Parts: sequence; structure tokens; C-alpha cells
Amino acid sequence: MDITRAQEILQASERITVEMNGVPVWIDSVDRQGNKVKVHAESNPADTRTVSVEELDEVH
Repeated sequence: MDITRAQEILQASERITVEMNGVPVWIDSVDRQGNKVKVHAESNPADTRTVSVEELDEVH
């Protein structure tokens, strides 16, 4: 995924499924300068991490 698409997903009104290593995650914030995103696992909202945007996949 690229940083622009991550920002679009974050701002979207509808739910767009995103996975990291096959695990569904929510995008919490986008750092355009660092090309990073803060995410949390859908199953564990307390498990937040900052990762490279390339680690995310949009599920169609």
C-alpha cells in the first residue's frame, strides 16, 4: 500500500478492510513524512504499533 491510499482509507466513511501479515487492522494515523502508519489489530485495540505503510494490504 502507499501512503496516499492509507490516508484515503483513514478518512473514508465506509469500512475498508486492511490487513498486516494476514491480520485485520485499523489505521489510527498516518505519518506522511516518515511513510509510516499507526495501526491496531481489530481483535486487540490495545495492541498498537507504528509500521511502514508497505506492510499493509487492502483486501478487496
